[in-house]
Amino acid sequence: QVQLVESGGGLVQPGGSLRLSCAASGSILSINAMGWYRQAPGKERELVADITSGGSTNYADSVKGRFAISRDNAKNTVYLQMNSLKPEDTAVYYCNADIRKYRTSMRYYQTWGQGTQVTVSL
Repeated sequence: QVQLVESGGGLVQPGGSLRLSCAASGSILSINAMGWYRQAPGKERELVADITSGGSTNYADSVKGRFAISRDNAKNTVYLQMNSLKPEDTAVYYCNADIRKYRTSMRYYQTWGQGTQVTVSL
């Protein structure tokens, strides 16, 4: 059983900062890409940022220059530092990871966390 557990969400005023964390646990052989997605009410889930095992990053245009993704491979953890938050960043943020679980297979399984709410409001 593999789990992704997010933490760090909450309520913040516009212009504020939050740091999200997501730790993977369980039967993990290796993790390829890790990332953060978000889904606002009435909208589709969208990619916010992702990072490869080697540290290459990719960001949605809407968060470039404000958000920073990083990971600690030894801890199987990915982080999202969110600065200069705007009301339009309000959403449920989901962690995602491609995880190899079985020694008998090279297949990587896309795994999701349960989500954490981020609300940007006065």
